[in-house]
Amino acid sequence: MPAVRPFTALMYRRTTPSDVGPRVAPPYDVISPEYRRALLARDPLNVVAVDLPEGTDDPSDPDNRYARARALWSNWRKRGVIVHDIGPAIYVLEQSWMHQGIMVRRRALIAAVRLHDFAERVILPHERTLPKAIHDRLELTRACRANLSQVLGLYSDPAGETDELLDAATETPLLLEATDDDGVRSRVWAIRDEDTIDTIVQILSDKQVFIADGHHRYTTALAYRDERRRDAGIAGEAPGDQAFDYVMMALVNMDDPDLIVLPTHRVATLQEGLDTAGLVAALATHFELVHADERSALALEMIERPAFLIKTRDGLTALATLRADVAPATAIPGTASEAWKSLDVTVLQELVLRPILAIDPSMPDASTRISFVKSTEEALALRSGDVAFIMRPTRMDQLRAVALAGEMMPQKSTYFYPKLLTGLLFYELD
Repeated sequence: MPAVRPFTALMYRRTTPSDVGPRVAPPYDVISPEYRRALLARDPLNVVAVDLPEGTDDPSDPDNRYARARALWSNWRKRGVIVHDIGPAIYVLEQSWMHQGIMVRRRALIAAVRLHDFAERVILPHERTLPKAIHDRLELTRACRANLSQVLGLYSDPAGETDELLDAATETPLLLEATDDDGVRSRVWAIRDEDTIDTIVQILSDKQVFIADGHHRYTTALAYRDERRRDAGIAGEAPGDQAFDYVMMALVNMDDPDLIVLPTHRVATLQEGLDTAGLVAALATHFELVHADERSALALEMIERPAFLIKTRDGLTALATLRADVAPATAIPGTASEAWKSLDVTVLQELVLRPILAIDPSMPDASTRISFVKSTEEALALRSGDVAFIMRPTRMDQLRAVALAGEMMPQKSTYFYPKLLTGLLFYELD
């Protein structure tokens, strides 16, 4: 089971908790070049300067982006821009925001969590990773020798054993505070009491951890650990229990009702020769279509079978529900589990995108014919593409079942909101 331990975080030097506000940023993979420039205009010490460095990827270029990150990170450390916390702690993060007119919060324990290979079934993924993204994060980790952001992990605590500890922590002096451009307020406290830390470690000692967000960062941490272990072996040193054997994770109770997973919608282009009439005829093989309007997206939540809303550029809007006489387990080929085959995103991928629209996610040209959109309104606007598929969010029980089966969900199956801010805490790997 996962070993969780406190760590002495690196963080921006500050006078008040809110001083870090102009220096934090969303995760690197959701930042456009324009937004990166805006963040640096806000504060040249914004974390994107290191986490998303400029420059070439060419290792032969002495001024490549990773060399720049290394130099800048080293400069910040020497100048005291980045400093150590006063001592080891398990940190508490609370994110609060308005969701559908209601103030909600998500709380996490930020700790150093021992790395486990996925085959050990202790840390469980549910998404595939891309080699290019892992290469990028590994080069950056080598350059800075630190985790610059947390992996978001989920543990099951239906009895709420950690709730009282989180409540108590939020009554202590505030350590850090920042509000992002979406209005999400992030606040951080430190738990330093050894007895409380021991209790947290004990509660989490028998939990499996499901990766919610940060699969590339976790996989990078595994690769970096193995690399450092090899280096230690060459030097004749025993790896032992080193900082690089752990990764910084924000651990959230997956049974918390305030844990929000949002859907990611699909906008696709029809291949030549297929029109709306042909699409409707092909869908009839497996789906019942009921003409609807855009407000019918709300009705999706009431449907028990796999379903989604369809809107085409030429005006068709319909609810598509998998027919009662169609079983995903048999209609979808392959040996995957029933849990995987029953996902809305799987049904869409395997019974619509692949066979009808000829969009195969494993093919290089797939990205030219399908885009992923967070906003329902944006998807329905169909500014690009011919047909929009409005999806429901993947449920926690579905994620758990697929991960426990050792399977990976189709691309963009989950969107845990809000994202964790980068720049609140850093984890040193030396």
